[in-house]
Amino acid sequence: MTVLSVNVNKIALLRNSRGRDFPSVVGFSEQLIELGVKGITVHPRPDERHITRRDVYALSEMLKDKPQVEFNIEGYPSEDFMKMVREVRPDQCTLVPDAPGQLTSDHGWDVLQNQSLLQQVLSELRESGVRSSIFLDPDSEMVAQVPSVAADRIELYTEEFASRFGSPEQEAVFERYRGAAARADQLGIGLNAGHDLDMRNLATFLRIPNILEVSIGHALVVESLQLGVSTVIERYLAIVEGA
Repeated sequence: MTVLSVNVNKIALLRNSRGRDFPSVVGFSEQLIELGVKGITVHPRPDERHITRRDVYALSEMLKDKPQVEFNIEGYPSEDFMKMVREVRPDQCTLVPDAPGQLTSDHGWDVLQNQSLLQQVLSELRESGVRSSIFLDPDSEMVAQVPSVAADRIELYTEEFASRFGSPEQEAVFERYRGAAARADQLGIGLNAGHDLDMRNLATFLRIPNILEVSIGHALVVESLQLGVSTVIERYLAIVEGA
């Protein structure tokens, strides 16, 4: 079954706008878990504009008593980031090729051009007992390069699918994702997905088989403001459980 991992960055962004711990990132994550969510994702950035290092350690401590919930930390593998990951030892670390001041993730890794870096960092994750995933565009040929760096999983960057959803290009774009996913399956690489997935497009995307995890943050938080957290989580869980 596909795991729903909720990215809580936007909760941290809202909290940071007022300078006190409200809303609480840990408290909101606990609410999500009580509603049935099995994964929490964070993407701490160097400027700490939303999730902070302190949040990462606090969430890790809270999740120690919740073995049924996976903790996924995303980020560019800088020295500071990798030090934090080694100390926290999340269930999964997703590597993204973001520049320090980047607003949001907008492309996947070029595996060949970054082969040396990825091999080194992924080896560190294996030694720490952390499952690895790398952010990737829906390119079957790029997927074919993943065994050279020995990542456990890939996370397909789904913005193109989301932006074309409902348009005449939807099926052609969807076939690219289906093809990339099939190549990953042939190579024994685990498959995650995320970025701009929402309640409208998720069920269609999950027609692709063997997706282990979807990471959803921005849309889920906005939908929760509109409809209420419990309603939104109930609908998302129904989608992933029905896939």
